[in-house]
Amino acid sequence: MKAIVFYQHGDLAQVRYESVPRPEIGPEDVLLQVKAVAYNRLDLWVLAGWPGLNLKLPHVMGSDGAGIVAAIGQNVTGFAVGDRVAVNPTLSCGHCAYCLSGRDNMCDRFAIMGEHVDGFAAEYTAVPARNLLHLPESVPFDTAAAASLAFVTAWHSLITRGRLQAGESVLIVGAGGGVNTAAIQIARLAGAGPIYVVGSSAAKLVLARDLGADVTINRHEEEWGKAIFKATNRKGVDVVVDNVGAATYFQSLRSLKKGGRLLTVGNTSGPQFEIDNRLLFGKHLSIIGSTMGPMSDYEQVMGLVFNGRLQPVIDSTYPLSDGVQALRKLQAGEVAGKVVLVL
Repeated sequence: MKAIVFYQHGDLAQVRYESVPRPEIGPEDVLLQVKAVAYNRLDLWVLAGWPGLNLKLPHVMGSDGAGIVAAIGQNVTGFAVGDRVAVNPTLSCGHCAYCLSGRDNMCDRFAIMGEHVDGFAAEYTAVPARNLLHLPESVPFDTAAAASLAFVTAWHSLITRGRLQAGESVLIVGAGGGVNTAAIQIARLAGAGPIYVVGSSAAKLVLARDLGADVTINRHEEEWGKAIFKATNRKGVDVVVDNVGAATYFQSLRSLKKGGRLLTVGNTSGPQFEIDNRLLFGKHLSIIGSTMGPMSDYEQVMGLVFNGRLQPVIDSTYPLSDGVQALRKLQAGEVAGKVVLVL
């Protein structure tokens, strides 16, 4: 089968489109014929590698996918060959205390497809049947793939962990990424407002307003921390969604009102930074982190995608054979929403 793979960590020069063996499935798995793959910034970080990331090489990229069940393991029930499915990319054991309590995204053997094990950028991939969700005929494969990781991540952070309430004000730092475009929509659906969005270009801020942002701020044109302070009558916001990290955390904490919450699921500008602890105890602030989301959250948020109340933003689509070119576009940073490979 054809796949987008790399044999060693490094830059995009290491990525290949070539033939690799079709995966074998276990008794609890299905063989998925992949129909759509969505890239994330995560794919570039996995390619670069970090200490402790030990992959089986060659590594198949791509943490988001959807497709058709091509074969089923002997113990699989509830799914049949030919079923259209979306896939929760969070892998768990199903047996530890976290899994048994419905917190499978905190599993002792937690992994993400495309990050820790082979992903979806291939004609076929093996997936545990418990990660599947029946995909209605009305929902395109590219929509399901583009939504999966970003929407379950944003939902778990904002709704489950952050407990966002109607009427609360929200600041989202970043306008173009998959998680941020999901967060804008989820905040609007939850009845939050005003929703403030900081972005890097006029085009991305237009998109943010189309998705439900009330106030947008171009970070290249004004100092956004001061702009939020002014826009909120010197009070700040209830919730900040900041997945940028080192470059923005100080301003994000300052932008919170007393008792506010900072939500994070990542750190695109770097993981290590200093925090002025006076902001935390002086303003009674909370920093709330999360990774992905349990299957219960995945089912809930994807149900909202399936019925059209939430809609992933797809920037562009490519065939699998152009998977390296698609990664170049992602790396360039001029992407609003998700880059998708369609098989």
